[in-house]
Amino acid sequence: MNEIHINIGSNQNRRHNITQAIEALKMNFFNVVCSDIFESAAVGFKGMDFYNMGVNADTDLSIADVLSVLHTIENNQGRDRSQPKFSSRQIDLDLVLYDKVIDENNNLPRNDILKYNFVLLPLAQLSPQSVHPIENKTYKQLSATVKQLKSYNIKTLKTS
Repeated sequence: MNEIHINIGSNQNRRHNITQAIEALKMNFFNVVCSDIFESAAVGFKGMDFYNMGVNADTDLSIADVLSVLHTIENNQGRDRSQPKFSSRQIDLDLVLYDKVIDENNNLPRNDILKYNFVLLPLAQLSPQSVHPIENKTYKQLSATVKQLKSYNIKTLKTS
């Protein structure tokens, strides 16, 4: 069994889309655990604020199959892939970690962990003592540098 971390983001009908994504993840993966929701400004374009959260789960699927599941969930929720990278999203599901695998072709661990606090903070909340496979620091240690990351005006919203 492989432990994975997924980052979920949405800035359109945010709570509804994130709730739908979580339900779909629960149907495809085991032991799904969710972080709080973090609200932050759009990055790279002007738009509504995003809700982001992290999800830890277990899977026996390969990296390619996990990515395929995530794309299918996005497509089922109306993700428009013709839009620019930095644009509004119904739903965005990013595979951030796949165990301790380092895989440049699939951007694992995802470099956004070290760039954006809306990726790092949910990960640090769910797995504070886990160690980044390249940086060799815990996510709790990395989160202490959050003011150095982009988009650091962030609010935590409880999921309940």
